[in-house]
Amino acid sequence: MSVETAALTGLEIPPRAGTPAPPAPQGGKRMRLELGSSRVPNGVPRATHAIPPELMLGERLPLVPPARDRTAAAPEVVPGEPEAARPRGRVLIYWGCGETVRPGQPVIVDFSKLDAKAAARAYRTAKVLRPAGPAPGRHRAYGMWPNQESQQRLPEAASLRGMHFVSGNYTPDIQFSIEERHDFLRPVEFLPVTRSESGMHLLNWKAVSNAIGYFAAAMARGENAGETIVWTSSELQEAGSALLDYLPPVEVERLIKEKIVLPPQVNSCMVPAGVFKGLAAVLNFIAYGDDLDLMHPPRPRDPKALWEPQWSLKVRRKSTATTLLGEQATPNTQ
Repeated sequence: MSVETAALTGLEIPPRAGTPAPPAPQGGKRMRLELGSSRVPNGVPRATHAIPPELMLGERLPLVPPARDRTAAAPEVVPGEPEAARPRGRVLIYWGCGETVRPGQPVIVDFSKLDAKAAARAYRTAKVLRPAGPAPGRHRAYGMWPNQESQQRLPEAASLRGMHFVSGNYTPDIQFSIEERHDFLRPVEFLPVTRSESGMHLLNWKAVSNAIGYFAAAMARGENAGETIVWTSSELQEAGSALLDYLPPVEVERLIKEKIVLPPQVNSCMVPAGVFKGLAAVLNFIAYGDDLDLMHPPRPRDPKALWEPQWSLKVRRKSTATTLLGEQATPNTQ
């Protein structure tokens, strides 16, 4: 189970000239259910997830294999042209909370001048270990929700609390309970973003209950064609692309020690003056939640005892927010 609480604050991204407006992003609560099994189903794979009334989506949700796209065609390859053209343009990478840009920044990655390996070294992002979850190619049988048969939006007041029961023709019965501690995380709430005369943006947010760490990353199109500006809240050089998603708690703890992720007691960060220079930047923020991990039967205390778990369960959680930085921020006249 992967659950998210998403918040959008003043996010109205203008379209590029000559292009239609992009679809409005949606906030709220999101949930993805995935079931994988090594068992061969008896007939057509069928499974359901019976849910508590607090989830407000009915009595049960169908877990359906992904539909096969039989109409997809292989991309056309023009003779004499490389299958993957080298990306063009430059990326300017900044990092760290503070009033001013630190010495040695930005690191500039010019894709037109670097080969793939050199660009990967320059466009540095933390390596994180994520457990391999259910996937169609990884398991003999696989079902998911939402799917082509059922894809309701979760109500704002939806809760995971209560008894859950998963059953089907390729899985053992899985019964478990989720308590308040592992319910949806609270939404991220920013206080009004303020901007100093020098151009520094001050971010303040309310503590998210049960969050175990925070991370922020912002991006803007540069003043020059083909130029992108990236900033992250990490104390070390970090592009951030791998960190704006679910992370195992042990990885969050490690990244806090390495000063890449902000600890849960921190509730503010300054985007240095001189990074975006008045350009409208999209800021993405994530609060990581701890996981609920269950196995049946539970692991015995005696490490030498025979243990053959019938099923395992993981509930991973995050709370995200997206907002804009730019001239619309409230000037700080103090």
